[in-house]
Amino acid sequence: MRTTYKIARTELALLFYSPIAWFLLVALLFQCGLAFTGTIEAYLTQQEMGGMMLKYMDNLTSNIFAPPYGIWPDLANKLYLYLPLLTMGLMSREINSGTIKLLYSSPIKVREIIFGKFLAMLFYNLMLVAVLALIVICGLFSIRHADAGLLFAGLLGMYLLLCTYAAIGLFMSCLTSYQVVAALCTLVLLAVLSYVGTLWQGIDFVRDLAYFLSISGRADHLFMGLISSRDILYFIVIMGMFLGFSIYKLQSDRESGTAWIKAGRYALIVAGALTIGYLSSRPGLIGYYDATATKSMTLAVNAQKILKETDAPIEVTSYINLLDNRFYSGRPEARNQDMARWEPYLRFKPDINFNYVYFYDSTGDKNLFKYNPGMTVPSLAEKYAKSMKIDLSRFKTPAGIRKIIDLRPEENRYVMQLKYKDRTTFLRLFDDQVVFPTETETSAALKRLMQAKMPRIVFVQGELERSIDKVGDRHYKVLTNQITFRNSLVNQGFDVGTVSLKDQDIPKDITALVIADPKVAFDTASLLKLQQYIAAGGNLLIAGEPGKQALLNPLLLPLGVQLMDGMLVQKNKDFSPDLIQPFLTPAAAEFTKKLHQDAEDSLCVSMKTAAALTYGTGGPFTINPLVMTEEKSSWNKKIRPDEETIESTEDATVSGTTTTIVVGDAAAIMQDAVNKEKNKKENAAAQNGSLKYSPESGDQKGPLPVVAGLTRTINGKQQRIVVSGDADFLSNSELNRSNIRTSNFDFSTAIFSWFSNGEFPIDSYRPPHEDKRISLTDMGLSLVKIFLLGVLPGLLVIIGAILLIKRKRK
Repeated sequence: MRTTYKIARTELALLFYSPIAWFLLVALLFQCGLAFTGTIEAYLTQQEMGGMMLKYMDNLTSNIFAPPYGIWPDLANKLYLYLPLLTMGLMSREINSGTIKLLYSSPIKVREIIFGKFLAMLFYNLMLVAVLALIVICGLFSIRHADAGLLFAGLLGMYLLLCTYAAIGLFMSCLTSYQVVAALCTLVLLAVLSYVGTLWQGIDFVRDLAYFLSISGRADHLFMGLISSRDILYFIVIMGMFLGFSIYKLQSDRESGTAWIKAGRYALIVAGALTIGYLSSRPGLIGYYDATATKSMTLAVNAQKILKETDAPIEVTSYINLLDNRFYSGRPEARNQDMARWEPYLRFKPDINFNYVYFYDSTGDKNLFKYNPGMTVPSLAEKYAKSMKIDLSRFKTPAGIRKIIDLRPEENRYVMQLKYKDRTTFLRLFDDQVVFPTETETSAALKRLMQAKMPRIVFVQGELERSIDKVGDRHYKVLTNQITFRNSLVNQGFDVGTVSLKDQDIPKDITALVIADPKVAFDTASLLKLQQYIAAGGNLLIAGEPGKQALLNPLLLPLGVQLMDGMLVQKNKDFSPDLIQPFLTPAAAEFTKKLHQDAEDSLCVSMKTAAALTYGTGGPFTINPLVMTEEKSSWNKKIRPDEETIESTEDATVSGTTTTIVVGDAAAIMQDAVNKEKNKKENAAAQNGSLKYSPESGDQKGPLPVVAGLTRTINGKQQRIVVSGDADFLSNSELNRSNIRTSNFDFSTAIFSWFSNGEFPIDSYRPPHEDKRISLTDMGLSLVKIFLLGVLPGLLVIIGAILLIKRKRK
């Protein structure tokens, strides 16, 4: 061991008496300092601009340092240019000068030579990491409440990467006496190791082998603050493998032996490395430590709890359609990315097994045959397989896949079926930018496997209510059962269904009943069923519209709530006055953490034609307003019997929202042409922003409640009822509205979460990041620039120059 230290000390002396070592230190410091100060300056400018720009200043430590666009990954992509300049002479210099023969003839073992050289590089790498630590220290002082754990985990990842590059460079230096050749070979080998992870990914065995050997992205988890035994052992194994190569290379130069024996030694080292790597990457054998402040690299507590409650393996079968637009995300070459998405779950549930079934069949994409006229499903499959160079025999035919499972209700899309014991459920992909299910959807699917009874929401049908199966603007398919939409109730853990009160009874085991904008009065039998359901303590959502007061107020009367006569209007230069934008109350903000955040951000709930509510105190229910209008610009407009009301349907378009004029009652149909013309002029004036508040006509200013929550304790449980003067805030059109930033989805989901006592959707909430602001001023940033780009590089240059001059004089 003493000999190893002596060799290391000698090698370090040679390194620091060489200008290249000092040059690399200065270059690394300047490069990192430039990247750091440039990023900090951009965020400081954004912070000083204020306003909406502050909304995007969140999780600054990760954004500045971590992947995909931070300093660490950018530096990692350039490090391979630094190390070969140092490692190229480690052994090439000894071989070229002949001193290697003196080492061979001395009582020094070959492994002591290699370990001594490598130990010198380990110390020099510490010097490089010390330079990076200066950047980290500046980050700790520059970012308010910086995530120190993430930063120091990144330093560990950078050090392991440097040491791995050093081991590879040392081996390449053993192969030649020419330093330039050694440097070039190191660059080539590092490029191969970075690229090998993309080769032959369609072959299972080769894919796993190539993935293990690939060094690209191996430190990303460390850069993001997640320290795992697998990642650390990977770097140690690769270092050990190339150090072993170096030792056997030098020994083979001293010994005579056949090529088979020499090759066998290398094969033995590779086999040992692969065995250790395989064992260390088994899910049940990996240790994790999340160093981030908010544990953002770990599943939320609720997801962990669901997985820990399982006592049997979970099977995930992915059904992947060749003709589906999402096929590329499920092809064999993308298998490692799929496993990476499941890794957080495997951390807590190692016995999750994965199967992949490939097939071809028609999909719900109407353009599939539109742009391929005259082609059949088999001919399209042949075309796709040929263009992608895929063996079509590996894919099941439409008839073949239907013998296993009928995926037509899932539109034959790429879908995952989860199986636990004898229960199954689907986990879907979605038509958005994220595509794959997040922790919330995955946890909901896993919980569906765990319990027999799921929260069930039933919608009343038969009186021309909003439909859960239609895609028209006024209906509720997006909210309830659109499988391609992430936030639909069916993708968040709920079951949905319908009931016709005329010929069916209300199911007794439901979570809530929904009455959405009936157009026809309930008959006596239906009304009696509703009254009995309410009296029994059932949860209920009643959503009405202006002009429907006479239909719903009799049902609402026992609840102590009524729809006010008239219609809410709001003056807005961009939208028609019947589009109101009320805000959430503190009572609504308590439903979910996400809704609380929306309330803090002052997000509105967009409502197209709404009626205000009125309620009293002293009734059987405790009533709290959930959504209130804004006092200054909105009011309840008293509508005269000869006026028309505006009700959202699918027949016409006004201000970007589909609407049509519908007469408020039967008498309005008989209005003469004069009154109609008068009303048209009044509506046109309102559209132009000249709507007038007229208290003498019965108009009433707010704030006025539009949605109210009712609670009471009955039969030993809390009954929960929501009454809304608007049915459109749940509709397809309002949930898809893009010209206003609203909380409609969060609010609608929160209502059903309230009904289910918070059981679904799964709460994946994490504490907010505290690193949201830069603590530097412009003057402070200037001083940091001077320090990192001037003072420190200058000091290194001076120290290096002094040592080099002393060396030259000696």
